[in-house]
Amino acid sequence: MDVKSQSRYHEVYARAQKDPEGFWAEAAREIDWIEPAKRIFDPKEGVYGRWFTGAVCNTCYNALDRHVARGRADQTAIIYDSPVANAKRRFTYAELLDEVKALAATLQDFGVTKGDRVILYMPMVPEAAIAMLACARIGAVHSVVFGGFAARELATRIDDAKPKLILSASCGIEVGRVVPYKPLLDEAIKLARSKPHACIILQRPQAEAAMIGGRDHDWAALREQAKRTGKSADCVPVLATDPLYILYTSGTTGIPKGVVRDNGGHMVALKWSMQHLYGIDPGEVWWTASDVGWVVGHSYIVYAPLFHGATSILYEGKPVGTPNAGAFWRVISEHGAVALFTAPTAFRAIKKEDPQGTFFGRYDLSKFRTLFLAGERADPDTLVWAENLLHVPVIDHWWQTETGWCIAGNPMGLGQLPVKHGSPTVPMPGYDVQIVDEAAKPVPANKMGSIVIKLPLPPACLPTLWQQDARFRESYLTEFPGYYKTADAGFKDEDGYLYIMGRTDDIINVAGHRLSTGGIEEVLASHPDVAECAVIGIKDSLKGEVPCGFVVLKSGVARAPNAIEREIVQLVRDKIGPVAAFKLAITVARLPKTRSGKILRGTMKKIADGDSWTMPATIDDPAILDEIGASLKEHGVGA
Repeated sequence: MDVKSQSRYHEVYARAQKDPEGFWAEAAREIDWIEPAKRIFDPKEGVYGRWFTGAVCNTCYNALDRHVARGRADQTAIIYDSPVANAKRRFTYAELLDEVKALAATLQDFGVTKGDRVILYMPMVPEAAIAMLACARIGAVHSVVFGGFAARELATRIDDAKPKLILSASCGIEVGRVVPYKPLLDEAIKLARSKPHACIILQRPQAEAAMIGGRDHDWAALREQAKRTGKSADCVPVLATDPLYILYTSGTTGIPKGVVRDNGGHMVALKWSMQHLYGIDPGEVWWTASDVGWVVGHSYIVYAPLFHGATSILYEGKPVGTPNAGAFWRVISEHGAVALFTAPTAFRAIKKEDPQGTFFGRYDLSKFRTLFLAGERADPDTLVWAENLLHVPVIDHWWQTETGWCIAGNPMGLGQLPVKHGSPTVPMPGYDVQIVDEAAKPVPANKMGSIVIKLPLPPACLPTLWQQDARFRESYLTEFPGYYKTADAGFKDEDGYLYIMGRTDDIINVAGHRLSTGGIEEVLASHPDVAECAVIGIKDSLKGEVPCGFVVLKSGVARAPNAIEREIVQLVRDKIGPVAAFKLAITVARLPKTRSGKILRGTMKKIADGDSWTMPATIDDPAILDEIGASLKEHGVGA
């Protein structure tokens, strides 16, 4: 295969490898700086070095003010489309800037200043994006917590971030049901040791929230007051290396890791990616069907499209059920989107509901030219189905919460490379991706190994974890010295195409949402009848993976196992939330372990998935694996 084709990729990638500082200095010309960087990269700063040290900037200015000043004031910045709330709104760049200025001034009235943290516990509404940009405007550090998380999960994030203020809404809206957020928020604040000074609550008509006097404030009333009195906040200068946001991702211990994103490198890399990776021109309509609670929503619903002067669709709905499997085609057609970025799960759901693609033919998708998939492995069957239906390139790409943008992809703006199903294609400029063995030695082509990235990481990748440099080093940099550990396993083929085959730690990927099995195990272990437990991710045709929990009951428990299993399922729903998709708890007599007491989760997963497996040499009692297989079959799982 001639992978070079007509693409400029190889030339651009080689330039970034040979002269990274020159490459990123050139990319940085697309950003407006208050003061330029004293050094493009300083290896002595931070844990592994820092990008654009000494530079002064403002993220909100680059997203809004400069476009308003340079002719995009009347261009639509954000299209809000909500089939679940039966609502649509458009904000021009000028209108969005006015809203952000007013909210930023309100935050200042509550005493929020540069470096203070603000938690946003929000549904997919325009106010979520406005709040993120308002924080960025005044140098506050936002931390968005996905609305599907339960009170306990929110409380752990409150305790780690210690926010001065929390912004939330009365409810989120799912297909056929309303999810009240305010009771969850109230419970989280009760559980948390760190208490916010105040909460600003967006009342939605679908479920009005009871307000707590002295602490809770009505968002609409504050907005009206700010508008009436002409309140407006100017951009606060921050260092390029100052934090823009904290986004929590699952840790293997169950304690979430606060991924830090800086201001300068984040703007440079994301702006570069819109043109060169995604092939989007300023002024075009771009749609990322994700949630602002996840990294994809941060990067490609809110920040990157606005840095680039594009129009971004913010969609509060699902691929099916709002109202049918034609929902995505309706949005693309109605708003003239040229590209869609979503998770493979969405297309598996559409394929399941409408395998023949009958809804597709009802809409005009003449402007649509690319589908991008990420968040989990895109199975070749779904890719081929989407290609045959859409007749446009279907591009899988791979990245992580930690990186903030694509590690490996197919750079449409540099000229498309040939697609190989099952591969997210090739590393993006700045990423030196290698496959190594346990001794950190490179392995040959087509051989599985650990996927690592040679340090330094490129701009926009995490410089550290929130106030936890030591944990950052231990989690990512210690196992393979000189490299960042992705915790994914895979291989490169003879053309340098990357293949991501699975996680090497105990994080499972449920419909694009990373969840820690350790965190779920903590919940299972809290049940009074459970002696020990293990959680694995098992293959699921729709969500990619779903968690399955094995529990060993305490001796002397006389209650029916199926009643306890039902309680455990409900417990996970209460403590972690519906996002965990936890529906399968299996009572077993004992768990398979090594002689040193380590639970053999990997082997259990292979049995559950129906994959071939070999007897682990260190197993304590081989008969236990047959017992596990039998228990899985009783619950309709496994070969």
